[in-house]
Amino acid sequence: MTDHRTDPPVSADEVATLRGFLDFHRDTLRWKTSGLDAAELAHRLRPSSMTLGGLLKHLAFVESQWFSQVLLAEPLMAPFDTADWADDRDWDWTTAAGDSPEELRMLFDRAVAASDAILDDALADGGLDRLSARPDRHTGERWNLRWILVHMIEEYARHNGHADLLREAIDGTVGE
Repeated sequence: MTDHRTDPPVSADEVATLRGFLDFHRDTLRWKTSGLDAAELAHRLRPSSMTLGGLLKHLAFVESQWFSQVLLAEPLMAPFDTADWADDRDWDWTTAAGDSPEELRMLFDRAVAASDAILDDALADGGLDRLSARPDRHTGERWNLRWILVHMIEEYARHNGHADLLREAIDGTVGE
């Protein structure tokens, strides 16, 4: 498995640093799931139900949720916009096993591309201090773009730790 990730810049402005770390973690997930077939992407470490395919679909959902739904108050991207979340609140995780590796990777890449376009526009229109259109349901406060970017980095970092364990259990591949 070849590591094609680009390290975040070591001396850059705030935006380049945040985007560098977010891209690094996105690429880490791509790396940890590369070359695997459907059965391998559906592999679980008991007693957890988490899979690498589920991670790809979940993080595609998270991208759409934070950048489209929260930041812009726009609908989630397909297929998340029509999912029956009331029937299965973990729909993104549980339905991934029915998707092909190509579908999962395309969905993830489509979500990242859409998020990056939204991020570019938001940075040009308010920068890191730009506030989200949707408020926190508990406090009523709106998040700034800086908080959303840091949260996305945290989300990827947490789940990439899961990806390390899952990938090692599948084929012994280890690495950052």
